[in-house]
Amino acid sequence: MSEPKIIYSNPFIFTVTSMGIMGGLVGLIFGVANGSGPIGLIFGAFFMVLMSFLVIFLSKNESFVRYSICVFLTLIGFYFVGIIGLFLGLLLGLFSSWFLFWLHLGRYRAKLQPYLSSGQVLWHYTFRVICGIIFLFLITPILVVMPLSFNAQDFFTFTPEMLRFDPDGYSLKHYRDFFTNNEWQRSFKNSLLIAPIATIVSVSLGTLAAIGLSQSHVPFKRAITAVLISPMIVPLIISATGMFFFYSHVGNFLEDTLGLDKNFVGYVKVILAHSVLGIPFVIITVTATLVGFDNSLTRAAANMGADPVKTFFKIQMPLILPGVISGGLFAFITSFDEVVVVMFVGSTNQKTLPWQMFTGLREQISPTILAVATILVVISIALLVTLELLRRRSERLRGLSPG
Repeated sequence: MSEPKIIYSNPFIFTVTSMGIMGGLVGLIFGVANGSGPIGLIFGAFFMVLMSFLVIFLSKNESFVRYSICVFLTLIGFYFVGIIGLFLGLLLGLFSSWFLFWLHLGRYRAKLQPYLSSGQVLWHYTFRVICGIIFLFLITPILVVMPLSFNAQDFFTFTPEMLRFDPDGYSLKHYRDFFTNNEWQRSFKNSLLIAPIATIVSVSLGTLAAIGLSQSHVPFKRAITAVLISPMIVPLIISATGMFFFYSHVGNFLEDTLGLDKNFVGYVKVILAHSVLGIPFVIITVTATLVGFDNSLTRAAANMGADPVKTFFKIQMPLILPGVISGGLFAFITSFDEVVVVMFVGSTNQKTLPWQMFTGLREQISPTILAVATILVVISIALLVTLELLRRRSERLRGLSPG
């Protein structure tokens, strides 16, 4: 049996204390879930300290020890909690066995400079822990909402069955209500109608504005840019109030003078208002893409006889397409998630999904909101992943290495 490679051997007390703290935190979480936080804290800390002592003094085969810890914690989780406990125990076993040898054998120094002092090493990892805590603080609302959307009861809190990971405490009833309720479906269809059209308008106008502002001969570029991106800066309630008065006159003109249908005019007003909110995002992303654009390509196309329209679609558009799509995604998210402006400009016939969620919180207190929120989070994550992939593609096209 080969002994594990020691990079920097830590004192016994340091490793055991660190493992005890980790075990106490894990035990506290499970203890609170079962109504006995202090007992879980003490038991978790004692178990990790005992496990660390046995591993450090009685075993030399790392692979066997890590495998044994995983199997042991998996069986304990399955015995006390069930199927879900099996997976939780496996995850805890994998992490705790890795963390134990990572500490004891000094592997945390493997990728650090050898001359760093203990205080510098401590700050190196403390800084990462602080960043992790901030990240956890930011995503905690999402982490709370997503499991609550599977609650089998009509509550906004975790039921005892959910805390015990009892399968009877979980259900898809709120998702079923979302896909079968006429009010939710109508608002969802409105969002799917308004957001794409508003995105198309935002991308078209924003891209043209960005290309125009990128020209060196355009006067007062900074002032024009400030005006165009002002919807991002001005408080939304002020923008919504101004849009209410402006689009009310536009609506009266379309209805009284042109004789258009009132419901159709309502959709037009909401789409135009959302387009105004989305244009700044398109201008910013396309302008950033145009920074690395080689204008000699357009001049070469003009010398070859290409007209401006053909030059744009054949030369410029393929190169700035990642920025255009990124701006379009931001505009889509802005329109899809917006609630204040649509309440000022639209009517009940144009009620969007966020508006319906707001109504559910204020009037009905329906847990279906949690299911809708989870769906919106999944959509947002998918769009953000798409944005990151487009960013990397844009940097490759510009000859940069993706960071």
